[in-house]
Parts: sequence; C-alpha cells; structure tokens
Amino acid sequence: MLTWPHRDTDWSDQLAAVDQVYLSICRQVSRFQMLLIVCNSERHQQVIRRKLEDAGIDSSALRFAIAQSNDSWARDHAPLTCIGEEGALLLDFQFNGWGGKYPANLDNQITETLFRSGVFAHIQRQPVPLVLEGGAIETDGQGTLLATRSSILTPSRNPQLKTVQVEAVLAEQLGIERFLWLDHGHLSGDDTDGHIDTLARFADPATILYSTATPDDPDYPELEAMAAELGRFRQPDGTPYRLVPLPPIPPIISADGHRLPAGYANFLIINDAVLLPVYDIPQDVEAVHCLQTHFPKREIIPINCLPLIRQNGSLHCITMQFPEQVGFPIPSPRPDPAD
Repeated sequence: MLTWPHRDTDWSDQLAAVDQVYLSICRQVSRFQMLLIVCNSERHQQVIRRKLEDAGIDSSALRFAIAQSNDSWARDHAPLTCIGEEGALLLDFQFNGWGGKYPANLDNQITETLFRSGVFAHIQRQPVPLVLEGGAIETDGQGTLLATRSSILTPSRNPQLKTVQVEAVLAEQLGIERFLWLDHGHLSGDDTDGHIDTLARFADPATILYSTATPDDPDYPELEAMAAELGRFRQPDGTPYRLVPLPPIPPIISADGHRLPAGYANFLIINDAVLLPVYDIPQDVEAVHCLQTHFPKREIIPINCLPLIRQNGSLHCITMQFPEQVGFPIPSPRPDPAD
C-alpha cells in the first residue's frame, strides 16, 4: 500500500521529485504482486493514473482507493495484519502524528475509510485503542518483537500505560511472546523518536541487520550502544543473534542545513524481492551486496530515496505490505477523464 503525496501535504514544493520515487516503487512492486494506491480525491486519482500511464507502468496489478490524508507515511497509519485460525484480521491502531508532532486526524481515519469503502473485501477490521506506528515494531514472524522504548513507551503516545500493560496489548493483538526492548539507537534528523525500521531489521529469525556510523559521526555513540544491546539479546533457544552491520552513511545535509536520516535498514521485503533505499553515494553498492548476501533468494532492487529523506523518512516508511489472505477487489472502474 502507498498513500500518494498531494499538494496539501508537506511534499507540496517537492511533488515532482517525490512522484518519481513513487513511480519507481510502483514499477517494481507491480512486477511481483498487487499494489494498493490510496489517493486523496477522485481528481488526485485521475492525476496519478495519468502519471502511471505516462511512465509506462502496467496497471493490471494496481488497485486504487480514495481516502483523505494529512501525509504519506503509510507504514504508520495503515493497518497491521494478523493471521489466526479464523484467517486475516486488520488491526487498526491509533496514530497521533508521532506523539503529537504533526497533524494526523485524517491519517488516523484512513484504515476505517478504506474498510467502509470495501477495499479489504471480506477481511474484518479491529480498532485498537493503543497508539502504535507500524515503523515502531519489527518481528521475526515467530513471536519475537524488536523495538525501541522511545518510540512506543512514551508519555506523548500512551501516557496512561506502563510497559507491562503495553506488552499485554501487543501480546494479545499481535501474538508477541518475547520483547526485545532497545534503550539506544537514533539517527540524526529522525522525528519518530527512534523507529526500529530505521535502525535494525530481521533478515530471518536468527539474523539482524543494523545501522552503523563511523567513529567521527555524532550518531556513533548511540548506534554503538545499540549494537552492544543487540549483542546481548538471545534467540528463544538461548543462542546469540547473527548481527550484520549495514554500511555507514556519511552525513547528507538538507538545503536548510539539517542532517537527513538516511539509512539502509529502511528496506521493504516483497514477494521474491527486496526494495533497498539508496542515496546516490558510493556506499550504495556495498549495501546492495550486503542485502543480496542475506536475502539470497530475492532480487535486490535499489530505489533512489533522496527525495524521501528530505521529509525525514525513507522507503519502508511510505509503504505497508499485506499478506495474500487480504487480497483486493477487482480493479475499480476507470474514472472519466477530467474536463
């Protein structure tokens, strides 16, 4: 799922550049699986369809829906899917703009809007009162959660809940059995309070890929402390995790002089492939090789995400995947061309 940027978002003065990133993602994802594109309005949908046509992207694997949005970070406002004995269930957690930093009233309604419009067909939606962003959690698919305390256990998100209460909700809703909480880890320029999808990711249940920095980088102490914490974590059988450092990225500075949170951990796993954010720097080649080594059966596809990090996020942040049990209805009728 992508929630496409529009002129009423923070992307308004960068739409041409960021549209190209979204088109690149559409081109690659549609090679392997279905892709849901959420548009802000019918007019917006018409514009996006024309952009896709002009780019020569096959629309047969694309589905479109309309829901008003504040911004485009689908990872944090889209539903999380759980699969149980009765099938798939869409968990609609609350989104408050990363602890009230940004407006999120429309984004917080997107899942309900899509559900009511029939986008998810027969799949049930379950509202969950906990404030939780998808980028704040990483699981191994076998009951282990990896997360930073700073992006979940904060007064700006769930002030009334203690750690044990949050864990109880996540255990009940997501089937989490083990909690690996990080107290360290941060990228300069990040405004999510340390989302795990910028820092450390499972390549498989025994392997964690993690962000690094060079010793002269201001982020080095936090990332080194995080690496030490990861080294103390154990798998369910008591063995250490296999830890794989991702290449350090030199500072990338915005036009107004602040550092942008570029990272390779923000990759997206899709059917038979991994989309890797790259930044037009020499380290990109090493990052591709690293992921190819640890995802040997998947094609590694670099996506230039320099335009995305200008708004302090990257590839994984703007996407949300669904399992095949969710599915999508047949394509919507094509809107009439604009007058």
